[in-house]
Amino acid sequence: MKKLRILQVNKLYHPWIGGIESVAKTTAENLNDDTDMTVLVCQPKGKGVREQVNGVNVVRAGSLGIKFSMPISFSFPFLVRKYSKNTDVIILHEPFPLGDMAVLISGFRGKVILWWHSDIIKQKNLVKLINPIISKILKRADAIFTTSEGYIEGSAYIREYKEKCRIVPYGIDIDSYPVTPSQPILTDRLTDKGRKKLLFVGRLVYYKGVGVLLDAFKRVSGAELFIVGKGADEEALRAHAEQLGDRVHFIPPLSDEELKNAFADCDIFVLPSIEKSEAFGIVQLEAMICGKPVINTDLKTSVPLVSIDGETGLTVKAGDSEEMASAINRLIEDNSLRERFGKNAKRRVLEHFDIKIMTENIKNQCKKIMEE
Repeated sequence: MKKLRILQVNKLYHPWIGGIESVAKTTAENLNDDTDMTVLVCQPKGKGVREQVNGVNVVRAGSLGIKFSMPISFSFPFLVRKYSKNTDVIILHEPFPLGDMAVLISGFRGKVILWWHSDIIKQKNLVKLINPIISKILKRADAIFTTSEGYIEGSAYIREYKEKCRIVPYGIDIDSYPVTPSQPILTDRLTDKGRKKLLFVGRLVYYKGVGVLLDAFKRVSGAELFIVGKGADEEALRAHAEQLGDRVHFIPPLSDEELKNAFADCDIFVLPSIEKSEAFGIVQLEAMICGKPVINTDLKTSVPLVSIDGETGLTVKAGDSEEMASAINRLIEDNSLRERFGKNAKRRVLEHFDIKIMTENIKNQCKKIMEE
């Protein structure tokens, strides 16, 4: 039987760190054996290249750099036209206006699946210019993948196209996460070995809410905070954290193995995001599979549907540093509650967010879409 030919289109790809890039990589690698998979993305900056990454064919268009969270690439539309000629299905990761335009003008007549990860929130002036393109790609789409019914209702874009939406929750490779850390990567950095370890992992950008977390941490005792990542707000956040002294540790992005050890080594994981740009939070799953309780926020996205308030962790009001501090202190002080939430968290990932479940879901959805 002839393999389904899939072209995944996204802004960037591994080793670039990001939630959407992680989903694109996981999808490509887990579907690679059963499909004819090609990934088409841009370089963050530099000349184009074609290569294999963990056995996946990856084409990177040349780029002048990134502006307004989008690569500037003049060759990208031509490459979409070229590689879509021998494709059955395009999976286009959103938001990506350059990709939208490229697919629309490519002449491609096969099936188009939009994987809707997030609405565009911050660039409000830019949105006015690109909304007509987004509207056209939504009408063109044969199906829209999203993570939950709740996100459909909370999205300003896809709720109008509810009949096209297919629920595809993210998944992780659960077997690759350690039960106990082989490297005590956080413990080794503790100033006071008697303190609990609070972990944040993500880009240091406005919508992640790290500033709110630092404000909350002023009211927390008995813990040290580990912030893993980099981004445009790093310098300002470091200045913000100076008054907290040796209780806050900034750590540059870690390798996959080091990061998994960090999840296994923490006591509490926190995702303090404040905007709907945070649509899911895969890092929650990574902490949960290691048996860690999660503190997240009540965004109108899938975030609070991943880690459940009162079951696998605590959910607080987005942007509320006092409520965040109260939740942190509660988990620091209550060992049995941390343990119970952690056990529930691991069980939830095993039952609902295994990469095998996600892969089968995608395969089944693609099959249905091709038959329609």
